[in-house]
Amino acid sequence: MGVVGTGVAQVLTERAEAYERRAGRRLQLRRILVRDTGRSRQFQPEPELITTDADAVLNDPLVQIVVEVMGGDHPAYDYVRRALSSGRYVVTANKEVMAKHGPELLALARENGVDILFEASAGGGIPLIAPLKRDLLGNEVASMRAIVNGTTNYILTRMSKEGLDFGEALAQAQALGYAEADPANDVEGVDAAYKLAILASLAFRTAVSPTDVYHEGITRLTANDFRYARELGYAIKLLAIGRRHEDGSVQVRVHPSLLREDEPLAKVDGVFNAVELEGDLLGLVLFQGRGAGALPTTSAIVADLIDAARSIALGQNGRVGEPYTASAPIRSVNDLESRYYLRLRVPDRPGVLSKICGVLGDRHGISISDIIQKETSQDDQTAEIVIMTHTAREAAMRAALLELEELPVVSAIGNFIRVESPR
Repeated sequence: MGVVGTGVAQVLTERAEAYERRAGRRLQLRRILVRDTGRSRQFQPEPELITTDADAVLNDPLVQIVVEVMGGDHPAYDYVRRALSSGRYVVTANKEVMAKHGPELLALARENGVDILFEASAGGGIPLIAPLKRDLLGNEVASMRAIVNGTTNYILTRMSKEGLDFGEALAQAQALGYAEADPANDVEGVDAAYKLAILASLAFRTAVSPTDVYHEGITRLTANDFRYARELGYAIKLLAIGRRHEDGSVQVRVHPSLLREDEPLAKVDGVFNAVELEGDLLGLVLFQGRGAGALPTTSAIVADLIDAARSIALGQNGRVGEPYTASAPIRSVNDLESRYYLRLRVPDRPGVLSKICGVLGDRHGISISDIIQKETSQDDQTAEIVIMTHTAREAAMRAALLELEELPVVSAIGNFIRVESPR
């Protein structure tokens, strides 16, 4: 009965008649598992429904569907396993459980003639899982690019529009309730990596683990990066990117990216999320909406609940198919070919740029397309140089960065951001 659980219990109670018409059966609350029975809540269900004993839920013979909105891996994973093993449907919003254990839990559901539904685990209220499981089955999905974390998107929007540095934008997000007191999973890209693992597994029909997803966060971004990006015609977004290559391998990565300002994803601001998919039959399709929050997540959970109830009412148990039909190799981020943005702090004196260009071009074959130089301080005679490269290989870029760090004329490498080319 946290924020989301309270929302689910409330709408199930207040909209019982409408949902009965849609499901074909009454959705009746039987048990609600909480940590503290005495806690005051915005919505107070009947006291006899509240329990602190998980067995009271999982051993109740009248419970047919278990809704899991606890979050975290344990004990949620153990409860979900028990529910499926005992022939109960499960509806979950748990991105960590589904990212880490999705293939196992789907197989367990299939063995027991039930289903596990997880629309709310990636994208909140945006319909993503159902289209991937049903509407796009005729397509071979080649790529996905997504903004799937509302906290980071809000922070980046404030940095872009108000010229804030990361710390200031984070504090603003926390004050408004968009960021947790400990925002590490969001700002380090972990949350987005979980969601990408779920979406990529379904899109490419192969099991993708969170450990397969390369991820970087947004903590190194500064107001200067947004100013320089704007001068060059770009926005900066934390993107979750999945691609299937012609050899069948899959690459999955989460990191800040420069996007052309005229791309639809570049215009997705605030706490909104968006997922762009490219299918061979459909072409490009964009899903956009509120990706988090009590009401959008409640919307996705209740939709899954109604779907599960319909299956039970119609005797269609075990509708879940085999979503992962292949075991694709995961391609390393070092194999990526991209353009790059590089921001360096250097002494403001002759010969500096030629030494930097020597490392990039002569030693690693990386050619430069644009250079911006800004004086930062007359007192210590330093400058910032922003370099945009032509397409280069990630492995070569990383090797060049290591050399640049040791170059006497480079005071610091301020940032290094990949440029996401338009589809």
